[in-house]
Amino acid sequence: MEKQEKYFMMLSGLFIGLLVIANIIATKIITISIAGYSFFVPAAVLAYALTFTITDIISEIWGKEKTNWLVLVGFITSVVSAALIKLAIVLPNAPFWQAQKAFETILGANLRITLAGMIAYIISQYHDVWSFHYLRNKTQGKKLWLRNNVSTAISQFLDTTIFITIAFYGVIPNIGTMILSQYAVKLLIALMDTPIVYLMVYIINKNIKKTLWAKSELTMQK
Repeated sequence: MEKQEKYFMMLSGLFIGLLVIANIIATKIITISIAGYSFFVPAAVLAYALTFTITDIISEIWGKEKTNWLVLVGFITSVVSAALIKLAIVLPNAPFWQAQKAFETILGANLRITLAGMIAYIISQYHDVWSFHYLRNKTQGKKLWLRNNVSTAISQFLDTTIFITIAFYGVIPNIGTMILSQYAVKLLIALMDTPIVYLMVYIINKNIKKTLWAKSELTMQK
């Protein structure tokens, strides 16, 4: 297996893993304090934010088509995992197992929240890939920091707005405040991930070029 295939599989595995974990831990609401202000966000905020970091890295190295395919695979995986979790909840538990209620409380997100997450995911992730490559073309492949931050910032806003509106409209008051507070945390994470994107792109590109150079040398020797 070539190095670039190994890197792609590693990043794809991380993407799928983070996505599934985010869907599971999203039921817990945590408190994040920034500059004296407290923000109440799902525990999944970091895991899900990192999925955008990974798609930006893959977009930069492997292009739009492969990244869109990974987004689709992630969506299918989310649907399958949600279905399996629901199945695990409804299957009768063993008579000696007494944690059914806790299991349902933690993993049994209602259908509305599940659908909200799926819709927000597919729209925001596809938008992220599209906007990343739109900016890449406009800047002629330069200013990675610009397309990384702008595409993620807009996509995260779409994701937050769509999810909270579908999941909580008519259920809780002041959803506008909830949207802004969650988006503020996601935006901060997005700004902090730029060095990671640059580092990963540099490392992968350097190793891919080394592999290609080694192959050309071997071909010349033959």
